[in-house]
Amino acid sequence: VQLQASGGGLVQAGGSLRLSCEASGLTFSSSAVAWFRQAPGGERRFVSVIWSSGNTHYSDSVSGRFTIFRDNAKNAVYLQMDSLNLEDTGVYYCAASKSLLTRVTIYYKHKYNYWGQGTLVTVSS
Repeated sequence: VQLQASGGGLVQAGGSLRLSCEASGLTFSSSAVAWFRQAPGGERRFVSVIWSSGNTHYSDSVSGRFTIFRDNAKNAVYLQMDSLNLEDTGVYYCAASKSLLTRVTIYYKHKYNYWGQGTLVTVSS
């Protein structure tokens, strides 16, 4: 199984980016797929998840600004990021889990079986 994250780049505060995560060897529609991010010098933290059902959840820091969605035909998950601010800077990782994740366990990195390589998002002032 391989996950490939892409779409990062440099963007001004207030701008938008869309990240993509594509998988080989795994069907996203049967998995929970999440985005985590790691700020410079920080820990990798949960951003958003989409369950196989299509339900979604967001961290408080991105709720209302980010949207996670899935394209089953392309076996891809996307993270649309709007109204970006400086605190959104970091390396973004997509991850997939074969487990049944709850609203509590979605935050736990060890619950995810597969990880992409990360894509860097830099928000400038």
